[in-house]
Parts: sequence; C-alpha cells; structure tokens
Amino acid sequence: MADQRGERGEGPEESLGYEQARDELLEVVRRLETGGTTLEESLALWERGERLAKVCQRWLDGARARLDAALAAEEPAAE
Repeated sequence: MADQRGERGEGPEESLGYEQARDELLEVVRRLETGGTTLEESLALWERGERLAKVCQRWLDGARARLDAALAAEEPAAE
C-alpha cells in the first residue's frame, strides 16, 4: 500500500507502514504517560505522535476505501 504515503513528504513518518506507525505511536504514548521528560522532549514526542496518528489514519482511510470498493463491486453480482 505504498500509495497511502503522504503527498507532501512531511517527514520520515510518511514512509512507515501502518503497523510500524502504530507501534511507534504506542511507544510515544507510553513515554508521555510515564513522564520524566523535559517540556521540550514532551512537546517533540507529542508532535511526533500527532504525525504518526495521521499516518495511521491515512492507512485506515485507504483500507476503508478499498473495502468499500470491493463491497460495491460485489453488489451487482449479489442481485
């Protein structure tokens, strides 16, 4: 699903697959919840988390579109 990559090339997150982006997002959340980081580090983690969440959402949106297209293609055959 390489076509799900961001068109603007916003950063290295854009080349991640869904599972990798999700796993990295979970790690960011864990680190933020654990605390012990400086304000600057926390802000950087938050920003990375936002970018990773967008990557995940794009993958999920693409998967939904593919499912919808497959279901729509099957409808005439089901009648």
